[in-house]
Amino acid sequence: MILFPAIDLKEGLAVRLEQGDMARATVFHRDPAAQARAFQDQGFEYLHIVDLDGAFAGKPVNTAAVERILESIGIPVQLGGGVRDMATVEGWLAKGVTRVIIGTAAVRNPALVKEAAQKFPGRVAVGLDARDGKVAVEGWAEASELSALEIARRFEDAGVAAIIYTDIARDGMLKGLNLDATIALADAISIPVIASGGLASIDDIRALLEPRARRLEGAIAGRALYDGRLDATEALRLMRDARAVA
Repeated sequence: MILFPAIDLKEGLAVRLEQGDMARATVFHRDPAAQARAFQDQGFEYLHIVDLDGAFAGKPVNTAAVERILESIGIPVQLGGGVRDMATVEGWLAKGVTRVIIGTAAVRNPALVKEAAQKFPGRVAVGLDARDGKVAVEGWAEASELSALEIARRFEDAGVAAIIYTDIARDGMLKGLNLDATIALADAISIPVIASGGLASIDDIRALLEPRARRLEGAIAGRALYDGRLDATEALRLMRDARAVA
């Protein structure tokens, strides 16, 4: 079980949104690289980055900020937002990103996911962001008519490293993870699933470590870490202890 601290980039700053709304952004750090180093120093083993501007633009926007982060830390990084073509996949991987996350293109152009996953085994994840059960695209600005499970099943044998499942209604709202929906997805497919959206406290960490969540690869934590509602030291200790007895 991996706890991924999140850095969401907007205009070069580390922010958090509420329910994916760019107009409801809170700036938490003006130096994302410094924030990344702080997460590494706290003991986190894997960083999650989203280029929010890129998600809306359909191409990388916060490249300079990401490059500074990559230069500043030694832990692996997974990155999403604006990854819509093979050139972008290759570009980020060449810069040192460990795993790219394809979201909108997984709905609009599933062939890209399959091609990228085949070319870069273990280095391509799919981001599925759901509102009322349906996957949203274009930085969550548009809803599709497809469920997360319908899309995830497209990639069962494609070599995708992980599915990152976000409940948009909970994202940034500190209401707790939607573990029921996330676990149901994980139980229905063979691809590892990462929970995202709403992680609020140490109780969410304990819930992630329950037997019913054993198939999850991990979870993403954002606002709760920045607000201090989630103690990183305690969360990581619980996860290490659970790993030791597994």
